[in-house]
Amino acid sequence: MKKKVLSLLMTLVLSAGLLAGCGGNGAAPAAGGAAKAGSGTAASDIKIGAIYIGDENEGYTYAHMKGIDDMMSELGLSDAQVIEKTNIPEGEECFDAAVDLAEQGCNMIFATSFGHEDYLLQAAAEYPDIQFLHATGYQAASSGLENFHNYFTKIYEARYVSGVVAGMKLNEMIESGKITADKAKIGYVGAFPYAEVISGFTSFFLGARSVCESATMEVQYTNSWADMSMENEVATKLIQGGCVLISQHADTTGAPTACEAQGVPCVGYNVDMTSVAPTCALTSSANNWGAYYTIAVQSYLNGETIPVDWAGGYSDGVVYITPLNSDAIAPGTEEKVKEVETALADGSLHVFDASTFTVGGKQPEDELISDGYYHESEKVSAPSFAYIIDGITTQE
Repeated sequence: MKKKVLSLLMTLVLSAGLLAGCGGNGAAPAAGGAAKAGSGTAASDIKIGAIYIGDENEGYTYAHMKGIDDMMSELGLSDAQVIEKTNIPEGEECFDAAVDLAEQGCNMIFATSFGHEDYLLQAAAEYPDIQFLHATGYQAASSGLENFHNYFTKIYEARYVSGVVAGMKLNEMIESGKITADKAKIGYVGAFPYAEVISGFTSFFLGARSVCESATMEVQYTNSWADMSMENEVATKLIQGGCVLISQHADTTGAPTACEAQGVPCVGYNVDMTSVAPTCALTSSANNWGAYYTIAVQSYLNGETIPVDWAGGYSDGVVYITPLNSDAIAPGTEEKVKEVETALADGSLHVFDASTFTVGGKQPEDELISDGYYHESEKVSAPSFAYIIDGITTQE
């Protein structure tokens, strides 16, 4: 599988119309409790199943595939020990895929899209001796099933850092006279109005505004995780509406392609976008999924517990931004990024610092706000921040 993915990566980088993703290795703590796994298994005896919403031509899925490859390399698993199912919709097809993987002897089955959760839960209830693990979900802790788990990353931390990169670029545009401070309007291409997306664009905006106080942002949704033409269309519309910088929580190169065509700086997601926007792409926020896959499978092999909820961030090497594009970033960006990443890693900076945002002119009252900040992905792994803060407008 590794050779397959690496060869695909070369194809994706060379083709502006295709997509790629990224992953890696690392370690992270649990966000919640833990449930029992196996009683100890030889690495040569385990079989892994993976259910993907897309395939290697879509950035989010490719990143998970790369993470599975990293885990295989780290733990010495062979291709024959992993069964992948691609392009599985968020419907009964997911349940059917999970059952098929279970019947083929998989000990652990991963599913990667939000809408897979209910169907994976159904399969977990029917196969109590198999471990089922779901990315981006939230029902593991309340399910009552010891063999069901949720996992995600603190990607909002990387989005905050990429927002700082964007804010530095806005400042450069203001200082050069290209725009005035009151025109520092960011456009954001969002997939769905879910907490995951809201958390992401809010953290990006907070990062931008931490260095460019006059920044505002308009969000428009595509209502699809991966629709290249729609993402291109929405980005174009945002630019025409006065947005001078574009970012995204959508999985294709549609938005960066539109930005490159119109000379507008952009920040991507999942993958380095310089292959399609060499003069405009600043950086991208990205996940290191290999960290979780390695932790989860190693825990099973050791007969140890698998976290019910897992999330890791900068302090664990689980999220990052792709290399800064020296042809596009503002002067001083690299130094500022290092400063912010260090603060996130040592815990001295909290993305959702309650003193940095208001909702309707007031600080919201929320049980997850304590010690001065909103505790995103700490009590549970799935993002939960769903406030539309002042300075951001949304259009569906």
